[in-house]
Amino acid sequence: MLKNTVWRQYHDENNFREKLAEFCKMDSLDLMEDDKDLYSVLKAKLTKKELKLFAMDTAGLDSEVIKSEFDYDDEAVEKAKFKLYKKLIQDKTRLSFRQTKELFE
Repeated sequence: MLKNTVWRQYHDENNFREKLAEFCKMDSLDLMEDDKDLYSVLKAKLTKKELKLFAMDTAGLDSEVIKSEFDYDDEAVEKAKFKLYKKLIQDKTRLSFRQTKELFE
């Protein structure tokens, strides 16, 4: 599942759920159950560059590789990472990743 994604270009496994939970400061059990749905929301909330940066950064790629991929200098990479991770911890973004629960269970 999700074999031809930006995430899988830089990671061997579909471990974006754990990384997303880590950076959003959420429990992974609170995230949507279906990986496809969760990845779709992630793609909708992040720009293509942000998604690629998230995948590259969490894969532990060297900053030189990231700089050359995006044609950034050191300062631009740090700004882009700051903006990305700031976006991930915002409530409006984090709440969109949550598992929806029925009101009348």
